Formats: sequence, C-alpha cells, structure tokens
Amino acid sequence: MIRFTDVAKEYPRTGIALADVSLHVGKGEFVFFTGPSGAGKSTLLKLVYMEERPTHGEVRVGGTSSRNATRGDVARLRRKLGIVFQDFRLLDDRNVYANVAFALEVIGAPRAAIPSKVGRVLERVGLASKAAARPRELSGGEQQRVALARALVNDPFVLVADEPTGNLDERATRGIFQLLREINAAGTAVLMATHNLDLLRRSDYRTVEINRGEVVYDSREIAAAVGDR
Repeated sequence: MIRFTDVAKEYPRTGIALADVSLHVGKGEFVFFTGPSGAGKSTLLKLVYMEERPTHGEVRVGGTSSRNATRGDVARLRRKLGIVFQDFRLLDDRNVYANVAFALEVIGAPRAAIPSKVGRVLERVGLASKAAARPRELSGGEQQRVALARALVNDPFVLVADEPTGNLDERATRGIFQLLREINAAGTAVLMATHNLDLLRRSDYRTVEINRGEVVYDSREIAAAVGDR
C-alpha cells in the first residue's frame, strides 16, 4: 500500500534528511515512527502525502508514484488521506462543526451530504456536544479530537499523524491514542510519528526508529528474523 524504495531526501540548506530508506506499510497497519528530533520522521511523513518529493528513489502510495505524480494526482491522493499535526491547525474564526465541514467543502463535496458526515465523525470522536464551540473554548485534547475529526471526515485509507500528542498532557494523550487505536481497528492504516516512549512500550504495534535519516530499527524485521530461526 505504501512503499519506499531506496528513498533519499536532501535539502539545499540543511543537507540530507533521509538516506536510502526502503520500507513497506501494509493495508490497515499501525506503525510508529520514532527517533530524536531532526532524525527525519516529519520528512518521511511529508513524502507519504507528497508535500515533498524524494531526491532519489520512489515513494508509492496506493497507485500514486512520486516519480510521475502530477499536481492533480497529488490532490486526488490527499483526498484519500487524513493528516493530523501537533499544532492542530484549526481555524479560530470557525466553530467545531465548520472546521470539520471545511475539509469537505474544499474538495467540492455535495452540500447536502456535509451535515450527516460531520455529525457522524464528531460523534465518533466524542465531540457531538461541542459542535458550536470555538477552538479557544476547548482543551488541548478536545482541539486535537477536532483535528482528528477533520482528518477522518473523508473516510481516508491512511491517517498520517505527526506528533499528535506532543502538546498534550498524559490524560489527553491516552485519550487520543485510544481513539487512534479504534480508528485503526476499523480498518484505517495509521502512521504516527512520536517521541513518547511510554506509548511505544504500552503497545505491540510496529515501531520504526529513524536516526540521522536512516532506518536503524524495524520491529517487524526483528520479529520476522526471530520467526525464521
């Protein structure tokens, strides 16, 4: 479903962000990406939703290849992805309902379908009663749930989450992680960058560690090697 083949990414000013990365993420998989700040985690995720293109190698997401994807191809791909950031990126001048509805409006979804879709996803993230609230009236955990609702409203096959719990306290972190688990259990693949080692220890999801732009550990490869003995 998602495949990196000999991928390198180099920036003119900062140099190599990723070097010779090859990995495959299967349908419906949950994968943690971890490593120190500046290791290349965010760059890897940006390559998935093709905000960046590799300097060398190929990233393939579904049927879309970084080698020949047009701007239109990337736009169509992003309609099938959900993207969540650490800083929420909510629109302060709109209420919760309007923030989520905006994700449908920008892709030209039929207006008649928007209320039911938004209502369903707000119910899913436990915020149906907060539809009329503005972001500033919500806790950090609630704001992140709005961001998740916005990412989920298009029924994505992949959810990309870049440090989604980085600004949250422990209780809110647990709530968001449980929601991500439920989203994954319903069939959506989840790619999550995190520094939170406690989350890694408390789950058995695949963990990929990146350091200085290279994959230095992949728990799936370790498990496969043990199984072959």
